[in-house]
Amino acid sequence: MNYPLELSFKIVALAPQLKVTDAAGETVCYVKQKMFKLKEAVEVFTDETRTEKLCEIKADRIIDFSAKYTFFTTNDEAFGAIRRKGMRSIWKAHYEILDHETPELEIREENGWVKVMDSFFGELPIIGAFAGYFFNPTYLIKCIDTGEVMVRVKKQPAFWEGKFVLEQLGSIDDGDQLRVMLSTLMMVLLERSRG
Repeated sequence: MNYPLELSFKIVALAPQLKVTDAAGETVCYVKQKMFKLKEAVEVFTDETRTEKLCEIKADRIIDFSAKYTFFTTNDEAFGAIRRKGMRSIWKAHYEILDHETPELEIREENGWVKVMDSFFGELPIIGAFAGYFFNPTYLIKCIDTGEVMVRVKKQPAFWEGKFVLEQLGSIDDGDQLRVMLSTLMMVLLERSRG
């Protein structure tokens, strides 16, 4: 993938839809979350036309407190997953990226206070419209074994839309490239619903 990747979505939308573009401005994928599902279901397409499905992300349970979100190919074969780390996620976001059932990478929020301030000020009338411009959480994706930081995900200042930039800091093998991007997409969708 041609880093940095930019992930963007409209804040005011009935069904969450995200678009990922690379450094050249080319669309990497387009995501549309299914509405009114008891279990989380997210479809990932190659572009906005939604003619070619890249994969699907499905939750393993209805209540998503520590749910695992598995990535499936178009042939319904699992090739990875992301799992929220329960109680620790309430204060600071913490997720594990799995290669089948083995945790290989983790996503950790750098500073929990930024998210708290973003959520608090985002709920205030008038001031809330500007909160997304000043409070921008940052997440690090690290290798669990070595502790090497591979990707930084940073929320960008924006009005009426959410923007995140994925910046490559370390080497990512081909097998992990798609899992890292899909995990980031799912994390953004989950953190967005949490506030």
